[in-house]
Amino acid sequence: MGSAMTRRQFLASTAAALPDPQQPVRHLLPTASHNRIRLKASFFEPLSKPPRLRAADLSAEGVRSDSAGFFWTFDLASLKPSNPYTLEITDATGKSLVPPWTFRTLPHPDEMVSRFRLLVYTCAGGHDACRISGTVLPYWVPAALRRRLFARALSYKPDAVIANGDHIYWDLRFGRGQIELPPNPHGDFQRDLPVIGTPNELRLRFAADAQIADLYGTTMGAVPVFFLQDDHDYWENDEAHDRGVSFPPDDFMLRLARTTRRLYFPEFLPDPGRPSGLPSTANGLSESFGTLRFGRLAEVLLYDCRRFLTLKGPFATFIPETAEDWIVRRLRTSPARHVVNLPSTPIAWSAGKWGEWYPDLLLENGRLGTAKPKYYWQPGWRAQHDRLVQAASTHSPIPLFISGDLHALAHGAIQNAGPHPVHSVLSGPISTGPKAWPSSARGTPPLTATGLDVAEDLKPLEMNGFTLVDFLPDRIEFQMFAWKLGRPEAEIDTLAPFHRFTLEPRM
Repeated sequence: MGSAMTRRQFLASTAAALPDPQQPVRHLLPTASHNRIRLKASFFEPLSKPPRLRAADLSAEGVRSDSAGFFWTFDLASLKPSNPYTLEITDATGKSLVPPWTFRTLPHPDEMVSRFRLLVYTCAGGHDACRISGTVLPYWVPAALRRRLFARALSYKPDAVIANGDHIYWDLRFGRGQIELPPNPHGDFQRDLPVIGTPNELRLRFAADAQIADLYGTTMGAVPVFFLQDDHDYWENDEAHDRGVSFPPDDFMLRLARTTRRLYFPEFLPDPGRPSGLPSTANGLSESFGTLRFGRLAEVLLYDCRRFLTLKGPFATFIPETAEDWIVRRLRTSPARHVVNLPSTPIAWSAGKWGEWYPDLLLENGRLGTAKPKYYWQPGWRAQHDRLVQAASTHSPIPLFISGDLHALAHGAIQNAGPHPVHSVLSGPISTGPKAWPSSARGTPPLTATGLDVAEDLKPLEMNGFTLVDFLPDRIEFQMFAWKLGRPEAEIDTLAPFHRFTLEPRM
């Protein structure tokens, strides 16, 4: 085994680059807890025999995730908390497939920790071959510039990364809008076939390799990542009209979403405070509900608001009752100093979309409101929203939601949520292009939802960007970064925070 690269060296050598076809590894995305690492990897050429992930005197044989041997999952347990490990992937003969690198496990849940830095962003997907219909303009920020945004974000050395939804933009039936998809050389999806082991597998890979494997490469191989799925990750936009309703996902949407996670990014590892019987959970691994626990300092609760959405009128929900109970219980009983809600669907603001917590719709006067009913919107969604926000207001020392989906950066505090203001942060989108901003696609910028009294520290800003969150025992500090197509690309490499704020526990 050769000398291991440090985390900083590993990030510096890979963060801005495409995967190197001269190296066999195409992409690496690992997650971690205090005692376990789960890693998804793909290779440029299929492997006929399982590779191995090695760390010190421990190793785990890869489990093939696809039908041909391009994709492999590694799961390494019995690790020490807060410990740097030299990781290496070798083939069946022991030959190294990627240079060794250093990766640190998370602190033990009972460890007293003085600081935790978290990187959060949303909406990083988008295929470079997509165009705005009728023009040659790209619909998304080009992948090369997204990688530069990642490189700049990682230069601030976060301890963990949360990618909150919309890793894939390849809507099949709903929400295509002005997006012109490139022809799939493997043909159209066949909804009556499985995904793995049929032509659908190559069809999925044509769309997803460029948006995930080639976008990330080995960029984040040295930092634990937590990938949450949102509507486009089910290969549709959330939409309802007289031609159809896109959610809850049908069987084929669900198979595509599950296959995307199976191949490209890791499931959420078990956590003692999260019930093992939650939906989409098997053997402690969850596809939809995650916990990022960083010692006794922070507990971040991640939840997918799309997979289990229901259409039951006043009793409808975005997440199952069992998941809601878990969230409320952790808000009330977690020993962590800070407990944060991180749903895939935004809190406090609306853009008039169907699948929001809120009934707001763009009206004829150009404003959002509820004078006209939103087609097929469910009042139970708002009721569940109110219960979650009330629980955070009542039980959290710093009530806080950090959300995805909405293409903006923002910070505000809901004043009428309960006994204490509830802060909401929009973390910023990575890939949003000129026609995907709410003001263009929806005809309105994000605005405060009807019925909420929101004190806006930063009104929704339609720019690309990301947010760094520093958790300390007595406060949470935020740094927000922004850039947009049309500005000099070189600005990305020296991007500095344009907005900072600090939250302190209520008195």
